[in-house]
Amino acid sequence: MGSMKRCLGACALFFVIAGCASIQARPPVNRDSVNPGGIVFRGDKRFKLLGTPISVGNSLPSVKLVNAMTMEEVDLSQEKGRILYLSIVPSIDTRVCEAQTHYLGEEGDRLPQGVQRITYKEGEFGRSTGLLMDGYKLLARSVILVDKHGIVRYIQVVPEMTHLPDMEAAFRKAIQLLQEG
Repeated sequence: MGSMKRCLGACALFFVIAGCASIQARPPVNRDSVNPGGIVFRGDKRFKLLGTPISVGNSLPSVKLVNAMTMEEVDLSQEKGRILYLSIVPSIDTRVCEAQTHYLGEEGDRLPQGVQRITYKEGEFGRSTGLLMDGYKLLARSVILVDKHGIVRYIQVVPEMTHLPDMEAAFRKAIQLLQEG
């Protein structure tokens, strides 16, 4: 009976590991971008982006957000001295959002120490950057890089919400910004 329990336990462990390690196709990467305040798609549905559009060369707007780890308020416009890599996801509980977040968490370990990785899905942030999707009130999938002085230096807003942003292009740009000082 003991060997039967061990066998069942080993089989159960195998199925748990196999289930967690099952390989799902990674969502397609989109290298295109639309402007904040523009239009994004989810299949054949079209969504206007609401709010005040940000642009490269301008400061990140001031907006109060909550740090999910400490539950304290934070204003990213006040974060200086590091490159901010902002990974914006509509909802953390979808396959594409999960893939984007995991990519930043796992592959982002290659980024130098001076790059702070942040994932956000906060509606108020979307309204202050022109990334809030009309109708769903979710954020448009995007990546924003902010330099050490609080200036936006890179934006990719993915036109098709079921596609990933080009995280590698943003990694390269973050490293370049860090080297430029």
